[in-house]
Amino acid sequence: MSTHTRRGANSAGTVIAIVADIMALILGLWILMYLLDANRANDFVQFIHDAARWLAGWSYDLFTFDEAWARVVAGYGLAAVVYLFVGHAIANRAHRH
Repeated sequence: MSTHTRRGANSAGTVIAIVADIMALILGLWILMYLLDANRANDFVQFIHDAARWLAGWSYDLFTFDEAWARVVAGYGLAAVVYLFVGHAIANRAHRH
């Protein structure tokens, strides 16, 4: 395998890992903002909420806990863990090839 191809695979793996980390960071930030009762009228809070809602579209209402905070932590937290796990697994696979 040439050095150029190996560097490309390492770069792709690094980019994948960084993207997964950013997605998990957005989800974690929204969980923190929700728990701290951030001002939803604030543009930054609204941006994070919209991005997190989009990223966790498949999981944000997956659980039906009685407490709203538990639904947010479980739904958005699950998405964050999945993105981290899958993203880093793909990145590790790209690093090996």
